[in-house]
Amino acid sequence: MVIRPERKGDERAIHDVTAAAFEGHPHSDQSEPFIIERLRDQGALTLSLVAEDEGQIVGHVAFSPVALTPPSSGWFGLGPVAVLAGRQAQGVGSRLIREGLAMLTAAGASGCVVVGDPDYYQKFRFRNESSLVFPGCAPQYFMALAFSGAVPAGTVAYHPAFGSE
Repeated sequence: MVIRPERKGDERAIHDVTAAAFEGHPHSDQSEPFIIERLRDQGALTLSLVAEDEGQIVGHVAFSPVALTPPSSGWFGLGPVAVLAGRQAQGVGSRLIREGLAMLTAAGASGCVVVGDPDYYQKFRFRNESSLVFPGCAPQYFMALAFSGAVPAGTVAYHPAFGSE
């Protein structure tokens, strides 16, 4: 299996993998593939990685900029991340996330935030940080990871593509 950046022509496979991964998920409104498309269309898909195995895309992770108030630059949001059902629990998602975080760190990013299962994301060193808030989200599901320095205090807003219809 190879982890690589998205290439022209991967869009349909990314959409299909993401739609399949979130189908029937109790915390999904099935908008995840469309969020990725809107981020891409609006130039806000900072990092888009795929897991490819024998020519088939089996997983995807997206990273996009987030805004902090008061302003703090270089912060990104992780997600959506998706892996085909038959490939889940095999480390595909973990490899995608670790590679993405390493690339953001190498590029000089300040940190990353995520909304998700604390038991899963804590293995990547994400932590609940009371100083950083994402309105409308239960605090235990909103986590941050500073790549250098401290986690800033403030309010996080994801890119508008996350809320568009």
